[in-house]
Amino acid sequence: MPTAVIVGAGAGGIATAGRLAKAGYKVIVVEKNEFLGGRCSLLHHGEFRFDQGPSLMLMPEIFYQTFSDLGTSPIEEGLHFLKCEPNYRVWFSDHDHLDMSTDICKMKPQIERLEGKNGLQKLFGFLKESGQHYDLSMEHVLSKDFPNIFAMLRLGMLRSLLSLHPFESMYSRIQIYFKSDKLRRAFTFASMYLGMNPFEAPGTYSLLQYTELAHGILYPAGGFVKVLEALAKVGERFGVEYRLGSEVSSIMFSADKQVQGVKLASGAEIRADAVVINADLVYAYNNLLPSTPYAQSLTKKPASCSSISFFWSFNKVIDELEVHNVFLAEQYKESFDAIFHRHQLPDEPSFYVNVPSRIDPTAAPEGKDAVVVLVPVGHIDNEHRDSQNWDKLVDFARDVVIQTIEIRTGARGLRDNLIDESIETPPSWNLKFNLDRGAILGLSHSFFNVLSFRPKIKHSLIQGLYFVGASTHPGAGVPVSLASAKIVSEAVVASVSMHLDQRYRIIWVCFVLFIPFILYLFLS
Repeated sequence: MPTAVIVGAGAGGIATAGRLAKAGYKVIVVEKNEFLGGRCSLLHHGEFRFDQGPSLMLMPEIFYQTFSDLGTSPIEEGLHFLKCEPNYRVWFSDHDHLDMSTDICKMKPQIERLEGKNGLQKLFGFLKESGQHYDLSMEHVLSKDFPNIFAMLRLGMLRSLLSLHPFESMYSRIQIYFKSDKLRRAFTFASMYLGMNPFEAPGTYSLLQYTELAHGILYPAGGFVKVLEALAKVGERFGVEYRLGSEVSSIMFSADKQVQGVKLASGAEIRADAVVINADLVYAYNNLLPSTPYAQSLTKKPASCSSISFFWSFNKVIDELEVHNVFLAEQYKESFDAIFHRHQLPDEPSFYVNVPSRIDPTAAPEGKDAVVVLVPVGHIDNEHRDSQNWDKLVDFARDVVIQTIEIRTGARGLRDNLIDESIETPPSWNLKFNLDRGAILGLSHSFFNVLSFRPKIKHSLIQGLYFVGASTHPGAGVPVSLASAKIVSEAVVASVSMHLDQRYRIIWVCFVLFIPFILYLFLS
């Protein structure tokens, strides 16, 4: 039976483990933390529950497909997906707001109020383009490997390239459809799901708005990690073994560059035919493998942004907030320049507020609210660390967030009713999850950091060593990591099977050649 070790129990690692185990592998998953899910894990303040990372479930077909490929379904595994309505509320600085919804009847008057009578037709035009981005990406990008530059020359990819608008920004594409500044902002902020500047993110990523408006936003009852826990249980039924609290110190490989397994910080060794790394790719290259110029170059590649995240427990319900809320800065473009060009916190940041208790009562005690605030900020700037005083930036961010929420929504007494707080910053993201530069979504998704330009799923020199997750192909986000898991697991099965077949052929040839010698000895 072939064996595999998965380093890291994030979305990509858990899904890869299940797929390989179903394919007949003996799989061991080693995770440095004492919990599953990586950034999808939960945080608790007593009876208050928070999602540390993702809280919007997008691209549901990839989730359903993952369970289906493992011979089951979310329903069979006891998962309950709650539909958010509206998807989220966008709050503007002039006290206006916009509810984004899958319900066209609800969108129509809002769009026409800002765009005029033909506003709905403009929306349909945008949905046609973004839907095309979604369908083409699913077919030609998220389901295929790009091991070299020639992969980009596939006929289907070449035919689709211009239709994907990779050389135009999300913001420049939305300008074609909407004249309203508010709609342009509301339909481009989703680039932050990838940790990217909407004025620089390829137009392809309007697929994010499409999946929001066409498929809706779901929230797994009990928290996002419930999805990954369910996948882990499916994997365990196939024989996957999870070893939590087991940090890997290095990857073992032979002199002829064949992977041999992993060495743990405890000194223990786990041998395997294949190793799949779900830890941060840049961290892995620079800490689990011998230092190389390529590994060093990864630390200089453009990275996604980071965040200052607040996890707040309130002893009251904040009725003015929806499940998902986006507060947009008045100086929209300038705020992104501060994050992505100067690696700072904007003077007036845009930010996201999630209230899980609004849709899932189990997230907070009755009559109280659990609130997560994500304030995008530049990642750790290794050349200008002294200019990033995180304690001061946290205090500033807290003040701005509370003041902005109260001014724009009419909510009152947030400070007086705040009873507990936890905080994550770029340094703590780095420490907790080994994220290079504290970048919460890995390497950037600019054109020259995707497809054949992105770090490969297979190590170029060490046979049997693979990568899955945010900084390898296809990219960041839970559904994309699940897609990555399928690509990687298929590559592992194909490669290890070929390697084993070669070994069996060698053994068979040796046996055939040895038969005449045995007969000679026997007959003589």
